Amino acid sequence: MRRRMKTRLLVLASSLAFALGVPGIANAQFFGGIVYDPSNYAQNLLTAVRTLQMINNQVKQLTNEAQMIVNQVKDLTSLPYTARAALNSRLAEIDALVKSAKSLAYDVAAIDAAFKSLYPEDYAAFSNAAMATDARKHWQEASRALHDAVRMQAKITETIAADLGTLDEIVTQSENAIGDLQVSQAANQLLALQAKQSMQTAELLAVNARADALDRARQLQMEERARVLRARFLGDGVIYP
Repeated sequence: MRRRMKTRLLVLASSLAFALGVPGIANAQFFGGIVYDPSNYAQNLLTAVRTLQMINNQVKQLTNEAQMIVNQVKDLTSLPYTARAALNSRLAEIDALVKSAKSLAYDVAAIDAAFKSLYPEDYAAFSNAAMATDARKHWQEASRALHDAVRMQAKITETIAADLGTLDEIVTQSENAIGDLQVSQAANQLLALQAKQSMQTAELLAVNARADALDRARQLQMEERARVLRARFLGDGVIYP
């Protein structure tokens, strides 16, 4: 009895509220004693949707930040391979070969004195026997320089095969680079290989030019000795004492 009375009162109140224009109560519906407010439900649903959108945006932002961190880690990752030690070792071998030259040294400070001693400008004070000995020294010097040049050519030829292997490895590392740092390191190693080859080419050119210069000096000395011997022959008719 009381329940029926309560229900009638709620219906009456709802009708009165609708008639008086009260939105909160007028829009409410009653189902078995449970109040259902459509406007409040719609507002709650809109709030939930907006909250879900905000959470989704935050998730996207966090995902982007995580990807940025991953990219930064990749950009700071070094190459697992370096050709520096191998290139330095081969250059050291070539440098040691140059320093082991048995002919005139490459030392600028000592070359002038050695050259003047080995290649005198005047043979007037030399005996014929002394000039013969000097000619022998010049031939030996030119022969040693030529030998040094041939050894250098052989050594550089040996390093070409090793350089090809290094180049192949650097190219492979470059193709598999995962970040800016690795790309830069691969490019730097290619430049280092190119610089190494340029240096060894310069070494070879220097050795070859040195051999040519010593051979030319030998020829000039030979011409000077011939001139002195000819002058002596014409002067007293005796070539050899």
